[in-house]
Amino acid sequence: MPKSPMLDDLLRQLRPTTSHGAGPEPQRLADRLRQQTGTDIALVNVEGQAEVATTGITGDLLAELQPVLAQLLGGKVAAAATQAGGLHVRCEVLRREAPRSVLVVAARSPLTREAITLASHTGTVIDALRRVRRADELADRYQRASGMLRVGIFMALMAGDVTLARRMTVGAVPPLLDAERVRIHLLHCPSPERDSIADTYQDASGYHGRSLIVRCPVYEPHLICLVPDDDDHGDGGLGALLRSLVQENAHYALGVSEPQPLQATAEAYEQARHALAAARHTTGRTAPYHGHAPLARLLPRAQARVWARSVLAPIDTLPRLTVDVARLALTFPRLGVARLLGISRNTVTAHLRRVEDALGADLHDVHCRAELALALAVAGLPPVGGAADPLPERSLDALLSTEEAATWARGFLKPVVENEAHRHLLPTLRAWTGAGTDAQRAARSLGVSRATVRARLRTAERLLNRDLLTPGPGTHDLVHALRITDRAP
Repeated sequence: MPKSPMLDDLLRQLRPTTSHGAGPEPQRLADRLRQQTGTDIALVNVEGQAEVATTGITGDLLAELQPVLAQLLGGKVAAAATQAGGLHVRCEVLRREAPRSVLVVAARSPLTREAITLASHTGTVIDALRRVRRADELADRYQRASGMLRVGIFMALMAGDVTLARRMTVGAVPPLLDAERVRIHLLHCPSPERDSIADTYQDASGYHGRSLIVRCPVYEPHLICLVPDDDDHGDGGLGALLRSLVQENAHYALGVSEPQPLQATAEAYEQARHALAAARHTTGRTAPYHGHAPLARLLPRAQARVWARSVLAPIDTLPRLTVDVARLALTFPRLGVARLLGISRNTVTAHLRRVEDALGADLHDVHCRAELALALAVAGLPPVGGAADPLPERSLDALLSTEEAATWARGFLKPVVENEAHRHLLPTLRAWTGAGTDAQRAARSLGVSRATVRARLRTAERLLNRDLLTPGPGTHDLVHALRITDRAP
């Protein structure tokens, strides 16, 4: 048979396309064959349903062909010719391996060899396109599933449960979980580029060598990178790569935590988040964390635990999920908590309302939030020496009056207190926290614009190495530091 221009065109359809998901539509190829040859075709799947069909292949015709299709799909024969519905019909198996598919070719006059050949080639091309698209869909599903697994591992580490993180991997334990200490590199970049970076450096096992890269489920521009501490000293490490990306891209910023044990991933994440807030206001857009020990660790442990238990006692009887929602809401926006837990924002609000009713507190108030966050942090610390906590109970003001707390507060506020070029920062921070972190109310009390308040807050973020513009631990630390210094002699 002479070479057909249509055969050449079919071969061109199989060439790789330049963009994902682009390419010819199977239905368009089938319709084109019918237009050029007058032949109808259909691609029938293993369930006997037509996935692609031209107008001449009706449901009634396929029902009449059911016995023949059953033999073909069952592997008993490879091809069959028959008549049905007043049409000359030829059926052939396109693929013998599962899942099988059958090409049905029909015409009112007997099928010529050329028509059969063109129909067979068209069916083969359509089947190949379907398989390619199915493979793309499976690859996308795998990427989504592996991404969700990485988030799950990260959240287990955030809860301090390294054993749970290992069990979640079902035997394919990522090398990161064998590291003793890790740093978190928190990269801020445009969301599409974030996905590209995560995919580029993903290995065949779904991880990233000895590191782990997680798309932040709360903040779209954030890429969370867990790097073993001993991996970040050579030029080939992920940390060095991330720093080079920041140097090359003006819209990137990077915050780096101090080395932390795996079970202290949550602390490393908070450090990286504070460092990122500072990095976004520095020239190089990369900042390591320079902070102090958390306030909870500096309070007299036994007395602080008694105080924390008294604060948290009203919520001890609430469901675990309710308490977890409240704990996350002290770090992330409510919408972010909803994304993390797979629930609606209204459900998050309902859980928080139960906590507020139990505590008799308003969790929209930054001072209430800071006190609850400190109580939860203290309650999570191990007791000193295993001894029973002494009585009587002490108030929070009494706990914050210790020399250790005063030293912490002075060190925390020192960058803004002793900075002559920014004398206005401390009054602005006081007004801002006093206004419930409402920049507009703070601006009115100071007699300046809201934009001025926010600009000063960005400067304070850089000097204090704390994330202030996003509600969370940075703001809580600021509230406690101001409270301590206001009561100090």
